[in-house]
Amino acid sequence: MNKLTEESILSLVSKLKSKEIFPDDIMAECQANIIKFNPKINAFITEVKPEIKGIGGLLLGIPYALKDSYVTKGIKTTVGSRILADYIPQYSATVVEKLNNNGALLLGKTNMDAWGHGASTENTDFGIVHNPWDLSRVAGGSGGGLAAAIASRMCLFGIGEDTGGSIRNPAGWCNITALKVTYGRVSRYGCVAYASSLDTVGPTAKTAEDCAVVLQIIAGRDPFDATSSNHEVSDYVGGLRKDIKNIKIGIPKEFMAGELILAAAKEFEKMGTTVVEVSLPSLKYAVAAYYLIAPSETSSNLARYDGIRYGKDRSNFTFESVRRIMIGTYALSAGYYDEYYKKAQKVRSLIINDYKKIFETCDVVLAPISSESATKPGELLDDPVKNMMADVYTVTTNIAGIPSLALPCGFTQDGLPVGMQLQGKMFSEDLLLRLGYHYQQVSDWHKKIPDL
Repeated sequence: MNKLTEESILSLVSKLKSKEIFPDDIMAECQANIIKFNPKINAFITEVKPEIKGIGGLLLGIPYALKDSYVTKGIKTTVGSRILADYIPQYSATVVEKLNNNGALLLGKTNMDAWGHGASTENTDFGIVHNPWDLSRVAGGSGGGLAAAIASRMCLFGIGEDTGGSIRNPAGWCNITALKVTYGRVSRYGCVAYASSLDTVGPTAKTAEDCAVVLQIIAGRDPFDATSSNHEVSDYVGGLRKDIKNIKIGIPKEFMAGELILAAAKEFEKMGTTVVEVSLPSLKYAVAAYYLIAPSETSSNLARYDGIRYGKDRSNFTFESVRRIMIGTYALSAGYYDEYYKKAQKVRSLIINDYKKIFETCDVVLAPISSESATKPGELLDDPVKNMMADVYTVTTNIAGIPSLALPCGFTQDGLPVGMQLQGKMFSEDLLLRLGYHYQQVSDWHKKIPDL
């Protein structure tokens, strides 16, 4: 029975420092869960047995997992694609270096849609990731492996990558907490690029508190990443318990907020916040704009994978990746650039301006993550339009560059998890985490674990 993996990171670190427990104790529990559950779920592509020595720092002895889109020195990095099935990087991503320097212990690299292209972790060359709440369903994407690993307590936290919902979508479907950060809040150096103007690096964990602990370490300026921000890193952990009274929460009328979302809004009202209706009229253009901007950038980013310098040749791209590369190349081609890509960037400006107007009347936005619960294999992969529409409530934040916190908020009648998200102004992660922390003090959705 899980004991240590149910505790918070801060609780475990305290016990480790007092020598009430030791890193081997936590590691043994996580590895036992991997042995027991990973054959059913297929969360990991590569497993790592970390060497416990000379550890220190805020994450002293805490095991974690990485979405397999981050380079790790001496450890295979595949991005879910057979093109890089045997690739061993010569350096580690900045986020990995920061975690390791603070005592965190890497357990493995998790399964994902190849190159981040998908919303269900079916578009992977390493087998579908199964949802721990219902093994006949998918875990979401593109980072389904990481969310499933945390939900089944194979690790204490993880680092995901969110380009259009890849952290939040699987978090909602697997009943965990996850943060899509402000663009530039965390260094992207060493993260294999999908769409460079949309990609963000963020923490996933059981709770908002755990996400705050991890963000405290990984946030900040990086000289290796020109897009990382000099904006001051807040005291994310210290600010969690601050009062949330008089915070205004907006619910866009264009978002189909279901009963569970509205129930969460009532809980926030009980804690002293005010809930108001707002409008995001550009939502109807968001998916179209995203699926012009992202494929255009990925067609450029993936041009380097030609099998000449490293990796296998381009015939190894999946159909979904080929489709996105072709769409992007077409949108950037002579005669079509102005009609498609440039117009999509104008829509981007509309979405940014809509959020600016919203945040003149409220502090945060409360919204669904997905329009439906976890799907069965084939439902998204076989329907490209449905696959794209799975991101309708998440892509707006990536387009605008603002942060969003995914939180568990209930279950369907079939027992499937439902998630919500709190969206905020740029660099308002401290406020989102504070609201998430307070919500998780009065709810217990995040404490429920799948019966595997």
